Amino acid sequence: MSVTTAPVLPEEAAATRQGRATLATCGTAHAVHDGFGDCIYLFLPLWQAELGLTLAQVGAVKTMYSLGLSLLQMPASFLSEKVGERGVLAAGTVLLGLGYVLAGFAGGAIALGGAILLTGFGASVQHPLSSALISRSASGARLRVALSTYNFLGDVGKVVVPALAALVVGIWGWRGTMEALGVAGIALGLVVFMLLRPAMVGAPAAHATRVDQAGATATHWPRFANLGAIAAIDSAVRTGVLTLLPFVLIAKGAEVATIGLALSLVFAGGAAGKFACGLLAIRWGVIATVIATEVATALAVLALNWLPLAAILPLLPLLGLALNGTSSVLYGSVPETVSRDKLARAFGLFYTLSVGGSTTAPFLFGYLSDQAGLATALVVLACVVMTIVPLTLPLRWLKA
Repeated sequence: MSVTTAPVLPEEAAATRQGRATLATCGTAHAVHDGFGDCIYLFLPLWQAELGLTLAQVGAVKTMYSLGLSLLQMPASFLSEKVGERGVLAAGTVLLGLGYVLAGFAGGAIALGGAILLTGFGASVQHPLSSALISRSASGARLRVALSTYNFLGDVGKVVVPALAALVVGIWGWRGTMEALGVAGIALGLVVFMLLRPAMVGAPAAHATRVDQAGATATHWPRFANLGAIAAIDSAVRTGVLTLLPFVLIAKGAEVATIGLALSLVFAGGAAGKFACGLLAIRWGVIATVIATEVATALAVLALNWLPLAAILPLLPLLGLALNGTSSVLYGSVPETVSRDKLARAFGLFYTLSVGGSTTAPFLFGYLSDQAGLATALVVLACVVMTIVPLTLPLRWLKA
């Protein structure tokens, strides 16, 4: 007795190849965009030293990046629905690089803040457009794995770019380093435009369309809002911790090279967390995974106060895992709240809420550190992250 295997239709094979190409291209863009964004943390103490900034001013400059990142999420999503994701994503990548180039020539806090704002504008297009493209190419557990992989690749960039920048800073200084990275970002924008074929943009893949016809997810904005609220707090805590971390390390005797290593350890842990926590959500469930990451974050942040530098360094990968792991769980759940024809704008709104939570965090926690000290600011951060735990209760409706 023979077993007949259903033939793979040509359009299904093409859709699978298209989905893999989409993931590869968007994942590469994610790595560069996130690497550039988090490399800013390495430059914060260098800007402070050369330009004579207070911690509040340092936080304000970082806030300009978060502000730019949040302001254009929704406009970029709406624009992509009219002109296609390829051109918008490529243009944003070019703008990201241009902002870095201009920052390298900045002579004061205002010019620096303007350049970093421009960098944020360029970075704003990547998350919603890439996430929407990937979400239309898979469904169910496969979608969580795809989004976790995409998220993981972003943190690969967070490991590689700051580590590379920390090495180059010793040779060219922070100005030359930012200018070189900026030129590379502009070049990448052109490459993305060539690699992301028009056929990969716009309409959902054929197999994804059939899935929608069989049973599309209905849009449920209250559930989406619950995810967005958790993401906003989680993002605020993450940005606050990363803004203060270099100064905590300096207070414990760290040099610039050690700070670069420390950030790489955090981002390496974050990369593992974003991939692993997306898979853990399938096995443990969303609520248990979110609570575990947030409790671990609070404990690790408090430990920064108590431990010496030699003991902090081995802790940093765990801190990164806890800080970043929640995000994969949250935005892997976004497709369960909206229909596929609204994915681009839903992800745009989700990232706006998420980045909005981090927009004022650097300034507020920088100001708190100026007034009450770094130790107090870290304790407040640990308390804020624990407010997420009761917000997880309404997540019981999620499938994974």
